[in-house]
Order: sequence, then structure tokens, then C-alpha cells
Amino acid sequence: MTIITASTVRTTTSTTTSIWRPAAVAGVGAAAATAAVAAVAHAAGVPLTLDGEPIPPSGFAVLTLVCTAIGFGIAVAMRRWARHPQRTFVRTSVALTALSFLPDLLVPAASVDTRITLMATHVVAAAIFVPVIAARLNRTRS
Repeated sequence: MTIITASTVRTTTSTTTSIWRPAAVAGVGAAAATAAVAAVAHAAGVPLTLDGEPIPPSGFAVLTLVCTAIGFGIAVAMRRWARHPQRTFVRTSVALTALSFLPDLLVPAASVDTRITLMATHVVAAAIFVPVIAARLNRTRS
């Protein structure tokens, strides 16, 4: 007598499963990079102060982590609801990065080199985080 059994393996992947680890690594990398840019600028004599208050390099890292967490949330939402998640995420990220320059440009007491450094940190963070996440989003939603 022979008994044949069949087993079914069910695999499910959450929309966050395949993207959260790369997002975390990219977020930490972007945070380290922005802190490094700030530290180098400070060492070069750029006054990283806003309204007389110094901005420590760790402040850049913390804010970058917060923004990449928001970016992760946006990516998950795009993955779920956008018709073209990758394209929509990249366009949204570019627009938000450009908008992030406005506070840097409008701060009245910041020097030009401080403003340039602040904007450079935004570009550095986006250059690290956005491609990693975009690569993990489908071009079109199924």
C-alpha cells in the first residue's frame, strides 16, 4: 500500500517585507553621509548655525533618519496604490527634495555657505536613499 501526500507551501510577502531592510540600510547610510558632509563642512569653517544655534552633525543624521522613514512610508503607499509605483516614487522624491530647499533658502540668518551645505545634505541623502527604494518598486502595479 502506497500513501501519497501533497503539501502546499504558501508564501506571502507583505509589501513591506522586501523593501524595509534595504530602506533601513539606505536610511542609515544616508544619515551617516549627511553627518559626514556636515562634519567636513564644519571642519572647513562653514558655520552650521541657524539663528545663532549650532547644528551638530548628529542633528543631520537624526533628521535624515526621520525623513527616510517618511520616504519609506511613501514608497509603501506608492507600491500599493500607484499605477506606476517606481516612476511615481521617483518623481515624488525629486519634487520633495526640491521643496526641501525652500527652508534652507528662506532662513534669514544663515550664510550662503551654510545654505549650500544644508542643500547638499538633502541631495546626498536623496542620492543614496531614492535609487535603493526605487529599484525595489515594480514599474507597474499588477
